[in-house]
Amino acid sequence: MSASSFLDALKREGLTVVEVGDWRHHNRNHKGPWGPVNGVMIHHTVTKGSKQTVDLCRKGHADLPGPLCHGVITKDGRVHLVGYGRANHAGLGDDDVLRAVIAEKALPHDNEANTDGNRHFYGFECENLGDGEDPWPAAQLEAIERAAAAVCRHHGWTERSVIGHLEWQPGKIDPRGFTMASMRGRIRARLK
Repeated sequence: MSASSFLDALKREGLTVVEVGDWRHHNRNHKGPWGPVNGVMIHHTVTKGSKQTVDLCRKGHADLPGPLCHGVITKDGRVHLVGYGRANHAGLGDDDVLRAVIAEKALPHDNEANTDGNRHFYGFECENLGDGEDPWPAAQLEAIERAAAAVCRHHGWTERSVIGHLEWQPGKIDPRGFTMASMRGRIRARLK
């Protein structure tokens, strides 16, 4: 979908969207292709403070240039668009997981990192310390649900096309504080 279609899909799902800078053209496409895009990946940021979180996800840092996702979902439930195209969010992950996402089947255990996920996934970074204690406000959880559903609805995907970073790459723990099974259940209900 185009950047404009992405924005429209999020708004149609009832989200409050904040456009940050020239997000439509902010990407890492010069590092490799973006697409075919096959799913949505959910992350937590390990940060505190919405402004700092959005800024980090847009600009990145010395070891990992931005954008670090397509949208940042802050604790107040707003989606801040920081990039569109290839983004540094997924990294290398398991090709068996990618095949399951494409087929919309149950996910296998991620036990290798051999496939470029930045090419295949939309990424939403969600403001949270990721320590298992930082709360996930209802507005934020609903925004995650709505954002993932918006992308799935546009592409004709089910909730099985939505995964957590922890399901993609061995050693990752995000998102921590809710289960992806519960989030996929919410997305499934919304898509009905």
